[in-house]
Amino acid sequence: MSKKLTTRAEDYSKWYNELVVKADLAENSAVRGCMVIKPYGYAIWEKMQAELDRMFKETGHQNAYFPLFVPKSLFEAEEKNAEGFAKECAIVTHYRLQADPDKPGKLRVDPEAKLEEELIVRPTSEAIIWNTYRNWIQSYRDLPILINQWANVVRWEMRTRLFLRTAEFLWQEGHTAHETKAEAITEAKLMNNVYATFAENFMAIPVIQGVKTESERFAGAEETFCIEALMQDGKALQAGTSHFLGQNFAKAFDVKFANKEGKQDYVWATSWGVSTRLMGALIMTHSDDFGLVLPPSLAPNQVVIVPIYKNEADLEAISKVAHTIASDLKKKGISVKYDDRDTQRPGAKFAQHELQGVPLRIAIGPKDLENGTVELARRDTLTKDIVSLDSLIPTIEGLLKDIQQALFDKALLYRDTHITEVNTFEEFKAVLETKAGFISAHWDGTNETEAKIKELTKATIRCIPLETSNEEGVCVFSGLPSKRRVLFAKAY
Repeated sequence: MSKKLTTRAEDYSKWYNELVVKADLAENSAVRGCMVIKPYGYAIWEKMQAELDRMFKETGHQNAYFPLFVPKSLFEAEEKNAEGFAKECAIVTHYRLQADPDKPGKLRVDPEAKLEEELIVRPTSEAIIWNTYRNWIQSYRDLPILINQWANVVRWEMRTRLFLRTAEFLWQEGHTAHETKAEAITEAKLMNNVYATFAENFMAIPVIQGVKTESERFAGAEETFCIEALMQDGKALQAGTSHFLGQNFAKAFDVKFANKEGKQDYVWATSWGVSTRLMGALIMTHSDDFGLVLPPSLAPNQVVIVPIYKNEADLEAISKVAHTIASDLKKKGISVKYDDRDTQRPGAKFAQHELQGVPLRIAIGPKDLENGTVELARRDTLTKDIVSLDSLIPTIEGLLKDIQQALFDKALLYRDTHITEVNTFEEFKAVLETKAGFISAHWDGTNETEAKIKELTKATIRCIPLETSNEEGVCVFSGLPSKRRVLFAKAY
């Protein structure tokens, strides 16, 4: 095995980058800023995708697919959206290569093959989808439209980091059309709640639901709902967003419908999405200096069985028991791997599965067979117990539930002990420098104050929590009146 990971205390950023690569999740590709998601990493993403897809369909949504390319004229139609993503766009201008007469064996763009209209490689799909919806909607009877697509998008980021920020990434994006404003707002809130439920129940990540300030909203939205999580280094991470788009895109693409009174009206819209950035959230919420720590619900292998033997006769006897255990676990819906590779010693296998965050590890040797027991190790606590074969399956079932809950409880305790109320700007700066985490502070509601605090501290308003109650106070920076606290933090 390669040398141990850099510890989180030594260099959190380096620890993260090393862990992503050494745990075989992803690696940088030959394309600047783009990643290769390796099979183990993709298996985790597939589990996320499957659960989210199930939740979307339970709430009445259907999957569809829309083009990767967006004509520039369509992209420009909704002005705020176009301006918001303009600096990150990749653009296709030509459609053919030809041999380069000046450089044998090389190709160049054919100057005669210029597109009549440039194509934007989608950074998000509102433009192409709302141009399509114009053909689908004539009457209130055609509404609502509840569509989701699983896709890749391109945002030409200059500073990239695996999973957290890459030039191309995988995501899902929901795009819905509604008859009324109230219905669209309900939809946006519903999907934000779906994201929160998924993060907490499936990823074991506690989140705070809130709304973004005007400057932090999605480009083209009237309101952006969000879920915010806190990583182990005290930085926040936006884990999902759901946008109430009003009638902005309907007006930009002239999407009207005949309402129940027979009058023409513009459609109301939402969009919402989460991406492979959730992989980064998962890693930074739970993992430790030994490697990944995965919630059982997301682990590609919830249990791994490692045989410890000296000869073929030992292996044959152990394998018979191991296969029975594996079969019994699979019948309970528990994913299990029997690691009988003869190219690795048990110690190397233990280190690999620890690095890759397998929740439970079973070790079986000849003495275990004699005693009718196995050694059962928990990844989250790094503890071991001797368990009777007779009680192994129910013990594993119980432990997997315990681990899932324990990871959430640990993350929740960290999050809650890293929300600090401050009442002065000096307190604000002191918390950022010494403790980090979320800072609950009064804000006067102006873009100017928000921008100045960001300039001076690099902390942004992560959200206005939905559960925030009115509380009279004064802004920590300007001293102007404030009606409620908001959450600031440095963020990814």
